[in-house]
Amino acid sequence: MVERAGSGAVAAETSVVPGVGKRRRGWVIAGVAVVLGGVLGFHRLVPNWPGRVGSLIESFLPWGGVLIVVLLVVALVRRSAVALVALLLPVGVWVDTFGGLLLPGEEGGGRELVVVQHNVSDENRDPAGTARALADSGADLVALEELVDPQLAAYEKALAADYPHHVVRGTVGLWSKHPLSGEQVVDIKPRSIEEGWSRGLRAVVRSPYGDVAAYVAHLPSVRVGVGGLASQRRDESAALLGRTIADESVEPVILLGDLNGVVEDRGLRPLTSQLAFAESGFAFSFPAAFPLARIDQVMARSATVGHIRTLAATGSDHLPVVARVALE
Repeated sequence: MVERAGSGAVAAETSVVPGVGKRRRGWVIAGVAVVLGGVLGFHRLVPNWPGRVGSLIESFLPWGGVLIVVLLVVALVRRSAVALVALLLPVGVWVDTFGGLLLPGEEGGGRELVVVQHNVSDENRDPAGTARALADSGADLVALEELVDPQLAAYEKALAADYPHHVVRGTVGLWSKHPLSGEQVVDIKPRSIEEGWSRGLRAVVRSPYGDVAAYVAHLPSVRVGVGGLASQRRDESAALLGRTIADESVEPVILLGDLNGVVEDRGLRPLTSQLAFAESGFAFSFPAAFPLARIDQVMARSATVGHIRTLAATGSDHLPVVARVALE
């Protein structure tokens, strides 16, 4: 009886030590904050295996800001000073990486082209309405993907008045207010795809500021499953496109396309290593119902891509994106 009473007294004494649980929880929050900051800042060091986990993390990097806000709320509720201090790391990294996207773009200059990129969806039930919405943007160039019959005829008819010049190769097309020349297919088909598959084109735009090489591409889709991110075909196609653009002799170069990847994704390095992309505007474009990422891209070489933004939803599962490209 005496021993049991003594044990109970010790337990009671331990249980009333103030702040022990809160301090431990504060250190846990701090640890998570440090790990999050490390992932945001050094995501390139995350191995891409198994399941291309590196690319998967990079696809959603901007959403690390939401995790930071959640950790901040928890730290404030717990009144943990150590957690609040630790949160300065991921906050600083996120602001350095993505803070510029929150700023308004610079005012447009004289030597620029307005461009629109849109995957119109092969299941679009209102191609004419979609085309009119894109034409209302006043863009110089309009790039479209997933062009299939009979919708293609509707796009050609609806865009003809504003865009007298256009080229379609396979399921991708380019409409222009300025004359086009040198139209050709760009072969970006992965080796594992045996059926007919044409998703790339190149044309020279005779703009008022000189010739511009314009590329339109639709890279293979990626899937997220139990095995991770299936992006092998997308990565192979990006490498093929990157080699073609590297050999391009006409400058400037503009790439418009549904690249099925964000600019942080290492799978697009063959393109992002040689082309500039917008440094202002998030323009999440997919899925249209609740956009989580911008996989519709505008990139350029010997030119600057200004603020990028989305347009209103059309009959597609993607949102159109529009940007100003200032030519050097």
